Amino acid sequence: MESIGLICEYNPFHNGHIYHIEKIKNLFPNSILILVLNGYFLERGEISILTKEDKTKIALNHGIDLVIELPVLYGTQSADTFANTAITLLDAVNVQKIVFGSELNDIPKLKEIVSKIEDPNYQTEVKELLKKGNNYPTALAKAINTNINFNAPNDLLAISYIKAIQKNKFPIEPVSIKRTNAYHDTTSKETIISAKNIRSKLEKKETITNYLPKDSQEAIYLPNEEKWFELLKFKILTTPHLETILTLEEGIENRLIKEIKKCNNYQEFIKKIKTKRYTYNKLNRMCIHILLGITKEQNQKSNLSYCKILGFNKKGQHYLKEQKENIKIRTSVDKNSLQYKTELTASFLYDLIMQTNTYSFEIKNCPIKKL
Repeated sequence: MESIGLICEYNPFHNGHIYHIEKIKNLFPNSILILVLNGYFLERGEISILTKEDKTKIALNHGIDLVIELPVLYGTQSADTFANTAITLLDAVNVQKIVFGSELNDIPKLKEIVSKIEDPNYQTEVKELLKKGNNYPTALAKAINTNINFNAPNDLLAISYIKAIQKNKFPIEPVSIKRTNAYHDTTSKETIISAKNIRSKLEKKETITNYLPKDSQEAIYLPNEEKWFELLKFKILTTPHLETILTLEEGIENRLIKEIKKCNNYQEFIKKIKTKRYTYNKLNRMCIHILLGITKEQNQKSNLSYCKILGFNKKGQHYLKEQKENIKIRTSVDKNSLQYKTELTASFLYDLIMQTNTYSFEIKNCPIKKL
C-alpha cells in the first residue's frame, strides 16, 4: 500500500478538492491518503472560513484517511517555510509520494527551475532585485529569466515543495495534477472553481451551492471584519517594540502606526500600507503575526515540536499502528512548546472574530475518528 501525501488549506473545501482526492485514488488505487492541513489562519494571510475541526471532519467524509495539523506558527509564513514544514511532517509519517495541483503541470520543468534557484549566483541576483523594490515572485522570474508565472500560487508552492524534498533529501516523489481553474478568476461559474472565487461569491451574497459539497457549505463561518480591524488597531498601537514582530521589516512599523490611526476598516488600511515591495499576501501575514504576537526571536528559536494527529478513519488508524515505531516526530502534544501555545492563541483569536468555539477543540487534543 502506497502512502500518498496532500497539503491543503480547504478555504473552503470544494469540488476541486474532491476532484484532487478522486484523481489520486484513480492514479494510486491501493493507497492511503495522508493530509497535512492548515488551520485557522493561512499561508496567504487569510482567515479560514471553515474551522480546523470541521475541515478535518469534511476531509474524512470525502476520502482522506489520516489528517495531520500544519501548525499556525509555520502555516502563516512564506511559501518556503510553509512547504518545508508540511513536507517535513509528511516525511515524519513516511509518505512516499506527494500529489499537488499545478498550473504548469510539468515536474521536470519545475525541478529545472529549482536547480536554477539553488544556484548561488541566482540567490545574489534575487537579493539585488528585492532591494530594488521587486516582490519575491517578480524577482524570482527575472532572476532565472523565465516566462513562468510565479504569481500562479500552485506552481510557487510546487517549487517550494520540490526544494524542501531536495534540500532535506527526503525519499518523497513529487507528482502533479493539472489545475483545472485559475486562482485569480472570480467570475467563472463552472462546476469546479477556485476557493477565492467561492469566497468572492459569498461576499457578493451569490449562491455557491453548485461549487462545494453540502457538508462544507453548511460549516462556513464569516469573519466579523469590524472586530478584526479593531483588534489589529489595538495591537499595533499598544505593542511595545513592534519592529520585533515576525515579518516586519525596514521600518514598516512606523508606517503601520501612522496609517492605522487614519483608517476605518481593514481593506482601507491594507491599501494604504501597500508598496511595490510588499505583496498583499505578505501584509496579511504580517497582520496575523502582530495579532498572535509572534516575534522574530521566538520564530528563530522554535522548532517542530510534535506532529499532531487531527483525525483518521479505519485505514488511517491501522496505518498509525503499523508505523508506530517508525514515525520520526512525537505525536503527543508538547504543551510547553511555542508551537502549542501559538495554536491556542490562534484558536482564541479565531473565536473572537468568527463567533466559534475552537478553543475547546484545541484543549481537548482528541483526534476525530471516523471508524
